[in-house]
Amino acid sequence: MATEYPNPQDLGHPLIEIFREFTFEAAHRLPNVSPGHKCARLHGHSYRVEVHVKGEIDSSTGWLMDFAELKAAFKPLEEQLDHYYLNEIPGLENPTSEVLAKWIWDRLRDVLPLSAVAVRETCTSGCVYRGEN
Repeated sequence: MATEYPNPQDLGHPLIEIFREFTFEAAHRLPNVSPGHKCARLHGHSYRVEVHVKGEIDSSTGWLMDFAELKAAFKPLEEQLDHYYLNEIPGLENPTSEVLAKWIWDRLRDVLPLSAVAVRETCTSGCVYRGEN
């Protein structure tokens, strides 16, 4: 079960959202598209991932959290993803941007007060995952 973080707005406190961007290189193919689809072939991307967190500004530090905490939380995932074939990673057998965003969320949700995970495969295409409804 994911850690439940109180919503500061319910308590009358200001809500802030911060994010950190990460990049990694990886190859994949989409096994569930039609055989003639270009994404059925092996190819790679320079992925960009944004991890967003939200919460209350700490009155003593003046921040929600140290950006280094975001970096440290993402580091084990980066080590699993960077310069690997995504299809071989458990849970990423069909590594669409949508599946990858949820995969990242599921691994960070217990350690960060997540509000969104954004994944970009290219400079013009990506998705944003905001958790379960």
